[in-house]
Amino acid sequence: MANNSLTSVHRALHVLTALGSGPLGVQAVAEVLGTEKTQVSRTLKALAEEGFAERDPQTLEYSLGWRIFALAAAGTGTHLRRTAAKALRALTRELGEAAYLTVREGSSALTVLSEASGHGIQAHEWVGRTTPLNCTSSGRALLLGLDADEVAAILPTGPLPGRRGAPRTAAAVVKRLRHERPTGHVVCAEEYEVGLTSVAAPVLGFQGTPIAAVNVSMPSFRLTPAILKRTIAAVTTTAASLSSSQDSATCMQGPGSPEH
Repeated sequence: MANNSLTSVHRALHVLTALGSGPLGVQAVAEVLGTEKTQVSRTLKALAEEGFAERDPQTLEYSLGWRIFALAAAGTGTHLRRTAAKALRALTRELGEAAYLTVREGSSALTVLSEASGHGIQAHEWVGRTTPLNCTSSGRALLLGLDADEVAAILPTGPLPGRRGAPRTAAAVVKRLRHERPTGHVVCAEEYEVGLTSVAAPVLGFQGTPIAAVNVSMPSFRLTPAILKRTIAAVTTTAASLSSSQDSATCMQGPGSPEH
């Protein structure tokens, strides 16, 4: 029994490795691995059910699923979380507002780190919670740099959540990102929650795509044009510093690093 389970694990790992080269159908994966098609089909189905693989309903090909990328973000995030914790503390001291680090988990944004401010009234504690990508500053910051097809593939189908002023379709999100991308940051004024305004900027990985987002949230009544300008500058500077830190870590690890 134990040997059968181990064989299944090995098969699943080999299938995931094959999918790393790009979308493949069941037959193609079986040929790559030299394994029976029925075994590969069962393995792919199980991986898809758990989010480790995704099946295109039109081509019927499988590709790596969102959970793989969430795990990759968590692995890469080991170094990021160490450097981000200090950066968030500095950001909160500078602005006096709560600061957060968010990563993408599937079609949602997951907050993984936070630094509270000293204000009696502040944004809710978000660590461990997921929020929509389309109507939050951190969510859209995580989509900056992706092309329209990638954004559409990530977002859920159908009407998206959000309040007045939020982009509620994939096309509307892409259009909004087109305006936000050149600025390098996203501002959301009560698009997700009444009375809450947030500013976010992406942390870029070694491939130049967002792996996380730095976010500062505050009650809207405390926001003035001067404070907004200062917040945008501080958030984008912090995100850029963390991006540079990721580049440095990658160079130090070298091409054989597990983080590659």
